[in-house]
Amino acid sequence: MLHYTLHGDGPQTLVLLHGFMESQSIWQLMETHLSEEFTLIKIDLAGHGDSSVAHEINSMDVMAKDVMEVLIHLQCTRVHLLGHSMGGYIALAFAELYPSYLKSLTLFFSSYFADSREKRDQRERSLRVIAENFKAYALAGIPPLFSPYELKALASEVKLAKEVALQTPVEGVLASVKGMMARPNRRSIIEEMDSKVLIILGRHDGAIDSHSLFKDLPLKSSLKAYMLDCGHNGHLEIPELCAAVINHELLSNTAS
Repeated sequence: MLHYTLHGDGPQTLVLLHGFMESQSIWQLMETHLSEEFTLIKIDLAGHGDSSVAHEINSMDVMAKDVMEVLIHLQCTRVHLLGHSMGGYIALAFAELYPSYLKSLTLFFSSYFADSREKRDQRERSLRVIAENFKAYALAGIPPLFSPYELKALASEVKLAKEVALQTPVEGVLASVKGMMARPNRRSIIEEMDSKVLIILGRHDGAIDSHSLFKDLPLKSSLKAYMLDCGHNGHLEIPELCAAVINHELLSNTAS
């Protein structure tokens, strides 16, 4: 089973799924600003943090089933599920497989789009680089995930992200790249969901096309979207603001 930790004892359960080359430790700056109404379940996804590399390909569906195993173990039946980047892809797969378990779904600097052909080709080329020189791959890949206008001010946060990335097993990184390449477009999941959907995007996100996603969002009363002044890592760049949005939207009557 995946490694996880619990924090708090609030009446609302919020499950946090980190992104690619992250671990549950990446939430440390934001979680101090999250409401005490939440009990937080922070999960290390397969091949990340303290969770073992269980699969040659970390498909989003398989990792969603891994998350479900944790919830069954903890006897959770209705949760708020938030996923950052790759964690959002997994959250979408979870919503497709287990919709009745969700009070809300939050795509946190993530997308329901499948990879473009160009992006898939880029990931395919990266597999060899990761296998041959993972340290260089990780160190080069982290800074572009932050707003280019705040890199100097965010030096300590960039350093933290690099440290977490370098602790990720190479096998876990390779398996996750293969899984992300194969994921489908899941816009229909957002369209069909009865539960609340929250989408938080960064204006200067270099990892996903947040502007195209924002324009493509389905029009439905249960969906709320925010475009914030940051890059791909809002939980590190503007943690207090991100937490304020989450607290406000997920603890409103529409998400109860």
